[in-house]
Amino acid sequence: MSAKLIASMCPMEQLLVLIGGRWKPVILWWLFESKKPLRFKTLRHNMPRISQKVLTQQLRELERDGLVNRQMFPEMPVRVEYSLTPFGTKLRPVLRVLDSWSRKHVVGRKSLISSISL
Repeated sequence: MSAKLIASMCPMEQLLVLIGGRWKPVILWWLFESKKPLRFKTLRHNMPRISQKVLTQQLRELERDGLVNRQMFPEMPVRVEYSLTPFGTKLRPVLRVLDSWSRKHVVGRKSLISSISL
């Protein structure tokens, strides 16, 4: 699991240690939606507002926590692909519920969206 110390026994806090943050749920969503593993460049293209540094950090944390698999191919240039682990795929229903709630309650609310610093 995570290298972070979880002092609380609250399940929600433990979940947020794994998928918390601005970009982890988005990265997981793109990996869920893809029928095949995605390359770093594709993930970066799908999320134009994320920096290369942050994407790299988030992918490393997701890999460390057992949610994402990183596969490197011995080619030149080196090809790296990301996919969900079996543990990571178990989050699909959770993210679907969050997506549904967001589409119903957040999407289209300009006052809420404009208050979020992008």
